[in-house]
Amino acid sequence: MSGGVSESRHARNKRLVHGRLAALAEAGPAGAGAALRAAFHGEVEWRGAHPLNEMRGVEALERRVWAPLLRSFPDLERRDLILVGGAYEGRDYVAAVGHYCGTFREDWLGIPATGRAAFIRFGEVHEIRDGSIVQANCLWDILDLIRQAGLWPIAPSLGAEGMWPGPITGDGLRFADSDPGQSAASLAQTLAMHATLHAFTDRNAGAEALMAMPQREHWHPRMMWYGPAGIGTARGLRGFVDHHQLPFRTAFPRPTSSAEAGEIAAVRTAMGGGHYIRIGDGPFSVTGGWPSRVDRHAGPDFLGLPATGRIVGMRVMDFYLHDGGLIRENWVPLDLLDLLRQLGVDVLGRMRSHVRRAAGGA
Repeated sequence: MSGGVSESRHARNKRLVHGRLAALAEAGPAGAGAALRAAFHGEVEWRGAHPLNEMRGVEALERRVWAPLLRSFPDLERRDLILVGGAYEGRDYVAAVGHYCGTFREDWLGIPATGRAAFIRFGEVHEIRDGSIVQANCLWDILDLIRQAGLWPIAPSLGAEGMWPGPITGDGLRFADSDPGQSAASLAQTLAMHATLHAFTDRNAGAEALMAMPQREHWHPRMMWYGPAGIGTARGLRGFVDHHQLPFRTAFPRPTSSAEAGEIAAVRTAMGGGHYIRIGDGPFSVTGGWPSRVDRHAGPDFLGLPATGRIVGMRVMDFYLHDGGLIRENWVPLDLLDLLRQLGVDVLGRMRSHVRRAAGGA
């Protein structure tokens, strides 16, 4: 019950996920198993950022993810900035953006411990069935933790690096039910903006063409675009175009022939690509896929790399805040380590090389 009014299943799901995942973060290694069983179905499908990747079942999740994480961060806690929920294609979801916070006491994933406070930025989408998480999609920004450890094994970011703030409106935790009309309008605006991006051909497109295209009708004049470590945060449409969109669309242009489009579509089908979530919750909307994009790396300069010609899939989530009839903020968890792996760049291997040299090794 909330304020004497019966809650919907979406409101119940949001409270359930928030409470159980907060308890998991603070469970410690000895309590991880019980906390995982309280939150997740025994045969949960868990999909995480590289190098954690995919696994099934709470035993694997405890052994490969949570027990090591909780040993490395013994005072871990979870801090949600956005928590929303809804249904898509008959499935119920809870989605969140935030940070895991703790003291980095022991090395994790080969990242050297700092002994200082550290923040692991996350975007997560959880499918709920009968009160349990049956599928978890967890894009944790492991590259940003590497940055906090004082290592940077790739080209400099074009955008600004640092922690992501919460929504400027201060209402990111949507525990109560939202107005259905507002929720639908938020998602509709996101999909309309996506349609403008899909319609743009990329042929001979420069920054001014991107600035002038119909996407500008959807973005707030003071928009913020929060990208993952390696890309960074951009301010305003000009910052978004200069610091992310132009380099990205140059590197991954739309297909120029039906044959190429067919080749990419075949790879997308083999990868199982497409969106698994598209929801609105009041002034927020969320989309995401595993992968949500499949493109050919056909142009130079994204992340400082030359074109490889490879077809790659991108694990991406988008969280949007709609304010004043426009998209005010966009948080974008993206598994950059996995994308770089597909492009032939072993970021964790580079990091280990840096650590060995710092230690005086070969």
